[in-house]
Amino acid sequence: MTAIPLRRRRRALRIPAAWRRPAAIGGAVVLVAWVLVALVDPLLGLQDPLRRSIDVALQAPTAAHPFGTDELGRDVLSRTLWGVRASLPLAVLLVAGSLVIGSLLGAVAGYLGGVVDEVIMRLADLVFAFPTIILAMVVAAALGPSLANAVLALLVVSWPNYARVMRALVLGARGQEYVVAGRLLGAGPFTSLGRDVLPNVSAPMLVLAMLDFGNQILLLAGLSFLGLGAVPPTPEWGSMVADGVTQFSSWWLATFPGLAIFSVVVAFNLIGDSLRDALDPRTAGAVQGSSI
Repeated sequence: MTAIPLRRRRRALRIPAAWRRPAAIGGAVVLVAWVLVALVDPLLGLQDPLRRSIDVALQAPTAAHPFGTDELGRDVLSRTLWGVRASLPLAVLLVAGSLVIGSLLGAVAGYLGGVVDEVIMRLADLVFAFPTIILAMVVAAALGPSLANAVLALLVVSWPNYARVMRALVLGARGQEYVVAGRLLGAGPFTSLGRDVLPNVSAPMLVLAMLDFGNQILLLAGLSFLGLGAVPPTPEWGSMVADGVTQFSSWWLATFPGLAIFSVVVAFNLIGDSLRDALDPRTAGAVQGSSI
């Protein structure tokens, strides 16, 4: 068996330049840290985020309570760390659902065209006619306050973004020679769409989904902030910030959940930018050249 030259092995294991930039590394470190917190939070031995102790209500940060306590004496540190167990999984579910629904509808609209395209795109335009947060508030208020209903409300207002982008990508790809050749060889419309078109337009959709994570976390926190998401006493970052607004003199109530939201959103945006640079041939070369 011929040994693989060392230089070739190093080239095969080389990390793309876009992932070696400080921004990408920092975003990945922050995101991995939050994922680890979500997985091992019950094993950290923190205080019960729901346990009340009026004796230490609205206590400033101390050694016993590094993030202070809220108006009911609950530990803000444990509630902030527990909040990631609600925000991250729901954001993943929301982005995945929006990506699947929007991509399928946009792909069908762009490939089939005609009446199907008109119906799907006019429905998307109807959603776009309203401000995102306003329409999400209306849907969430109609369904009732809960995290599940907040996710459904955001799903209603989020899928058109993916549908419009996917439709544009499919319109550009369906006239390519390899797609036309597949149709001439006898492939049906949906076979050609799934085999020839979708694999070649998946990279931009993946980048869009990664960049959308931060936006969805902000929207989910915003609905909870307005009382249309998490129901007390569930620890959730948006509702914790809302509690801090009512106790403005107790700065720690809103500061630490707000910093948690900020760190996760920035991490997803940095990773999304790096993913775009890594998958886009027009920017990958520039990034590679700047890193040499």
